Amino acid sequence: MTDLSQAPLPGALPDKRQVAASFSRAAASYDNVAQLQRAVGHQLLARLPADLAPQRWLDMGCGTGYFSRVLAERFSNSQGIALDIAEGMLNHARPLGGAEHFIAGDAERLPLKAESLQLLFSSLAVQWCANFGAVLSEAHRVLQPGGVLAFASLCVGTLEELRESWRAADGLVHVNRFRTFQAYQQLCAASGLRVVSLERRAHVLHYPDVRSLTHELKALGAHNLNPGRPGGLTGRARIAALVQAYEQFRQAQGLPATYHVVYAVLEKPL
Repeated sequence: MTDLSQAPLPGALPDKRQVAASFSRAAASYDNVAQLQRAVGHQLLARLPADLAPQRWLDMGCGTGYFSRVLAERFSNSQGIALDIAEGMLNHARPLGGAEHFIAGDAERLPLKAESLQLLFSSLAVQWCANFGAVLSEAHRVLQPGGVLAFASLCVGTLEELRESWRAADGLVHVNRFRTFQAYQQLCAASGLRVVSLERRAHVLHYPDVRSLTHELKALGAHNLNPGRPGGLTGRARIAALVQAYEQFRQAQGLPATYHVVYAVLEKPL
């Protein structure tokens, strides 16, 4: 049987140390360019059960702590924990408050006690986890019965315009890989958590030119981190070929960049 928790293969996902370092470097610039991240997180919040009132919650992959602060405001009598693999993000988030504890940790090995949470919230973080089955297993472990896991992630099809344009330009790997929506479906179904909702939605952003898109990805820390990516500087000829290829996608609003977002709400059975 195929181990979907390790998808997408071939090529696997980036080394976590590189992910942590990249997002740490991006901490100061992240909030200035995080329009998609804000929109997705608020869409995920809107999917939470209306009667949910957690005493203790975790913002897993908290980044700059924006949604830790939103959760603290929404659940005013609760205790919050903000966790991220990137120390630079935690250093940025900590002075801004929102959570009682800011801790460095890995979603695949949470440094939390069993059955210690009523809500685990994670927006646009778990796409960097190679073993998503372990993420779900950890969520099952730390949630109390009746507790909720709400996550948003990215799946195959994300940044396909950029991927296709690079393929036309030089055939090398320049765009991060993501697992399939079907892998998310199968892993969630096998997690021991009850699937309340699981859907995929496309978000399309538009840019005046390719440079605006690539600069934003770098400012987010989400530029190419794949194993097998080309080393060194990208030559002018290849950039010109990329620009020419991407122009084939131009729309009236500008150059499109499509993100395929997975929204999921799961509940630990009583």
